[in-house]
Amino acid sequence: MPILAIVNLVLFAGLVSILYQLSKRESWTLSRRVLLGLVGGALFGFFLTAVAGGDQAVLDSTLEWTNVIGTSYVSLLRMIIMPLILITMIAAVLRVEEIKSLGKIGGTVVSVLIVTTVIAAVIGVAMALVFNLDASDLTGGARELARAEVLEARRAAGNDYSVLGTLTNLVPSNIFSDLAGARDLSIIGVVIFGLMFGIAAALVAEENPERGVSIRGFVETTQAVVMRLVKMVISLTPYGVLALMTRVIVTTDGGAIINLFSFVAASYIAISIMFVVHGLIIGALGGNIRSYFQKVWPVLTFAFVTRSSAATIPLTIRTQIEELKVPAPIADIAASFGATIGQNGCAGIYPAMLAAMVAPSMGVEIDLGFIIQLVMIVAIGSFGIAGVGGGATNAALVVLPAMGFPVTIAALLISIEPLIDMARTALNVNGSITAGMVTTKIFGDQVTAENRVAGEAEA
Repeated sequence: MPILAIVNLVLFAGLVSILYQLSKRESWTLSRRVLLGLVGGALFGFFLTAVAGGDQAVLDSTLEWTNVIGTSYVSLLRMIIMPLILITMIAAVLRVEEIKSLGKIGGTVVSVLIVTTVIAAVIGVAMALVFNLDASDLTGGARELARAEVLEARRAAGNDYSVLGTLTNLVPSNIFSDLAGARDLSIIGVVIFGLMFGIAAALVAEENPERGVSIRGFVETTQAVVMRLVKMVISLTPYGVLALMTRVIVTTDGGAIINLFSFVAASYIAISIMFVVHGLIIGALGGNIRSYFQKVWPVLTFAFVTRSSAATIPLTIRTQIEELKVPAPIADIAASFGATIGQNGCAGIYPAMLAAMVAPSMGVEIDLGFIIQLVMIVAIGSFGIAGVGGGATNAALVVLPAMGFPVTIAALLISIEPLIDMARTALNVNGSITAGMVTTKIFGDQVTAENRVAGEAEA
């Protein structure tokens, strides 16, 4: 290992030590330490790039070890995703005494997610038009051409990326396979199974009150253990963010950003506008917008650096329940659905922008009819988009062919994909939290009352 890489690792260890010492001080809350990890990782990443002077061996040797912390942290979160989703879905159903209330809650969450995704798609088209983005202006090198071949191969390999195919594949055929994360739609498969299992458990509890007490006791105990595990993992977030942000800065292609600056700028402006839309929705509900974003900041930061809505589910649930006072059943459903349905950034803004960019080169006029057709396809195609890195590409594989457009444009943007995907993922997560807030405003008192009555009955 190069001497300079060893020096870099000593400095990184010092940053980790600082975060650990600050964790012992009550004044340094988790959100403040996450912010420090974000800033520290960015500065350390720029430092590595400057000191290495283009020596890739030094950078690779340093990242090889710093990635141990970042990769391990993300793996820990992914490890608990499926157990968390399964038990929280079951618990959510058992906590909502009336099945019809569950349907209303789930329907409201999905409706908010889809409506905001449609708004995001319209904003994406608008930004493409404002910046005059045109796919014919993009050129691809060897890397982009290779990526285009991969995307075409994925479509030809039998994976059904059509709108109808996506909807059909939502229902799991093997729950154990989905628990192992064997397919892109595994999360939504576990959500559906958890809801059905919870409904069955609720019906059994209604038929046999004694069994109902045992069922609820087991589910609540299991959920308490899982949530304690989640809390343990989340306490490591500042260290994970530090390592992940270091990797992001070092591996970002600065030249590609400059060459595709218009698309990057249009994407970030569209995402920022959608964050404002979320804020306006929160404000319309009577919430304090500034306080809201202060509370969700650690969640959005983690989503930003990991590019995974799914990996952020534990933090999303915890923040909704503990910080935003969203009832647990609503928080569970909103976080789980939001990782797979109606993702504002990946399934809304991104595919809409690509379609608007391709349309001129295909001789298609972007008029009201085009926009209506596009947002309808985006809304339907947003069901089941995987909440992991690459989910936006899957959304493009659904929307572009449905519009009669080629998918190669997604390959031409591969060099800047990670940079934009970070912001899109943060927007996805904020959309799911917003759905939870809206649903709480409508059904929060009812769910709280039902939970209180259920608790008194069991007592």
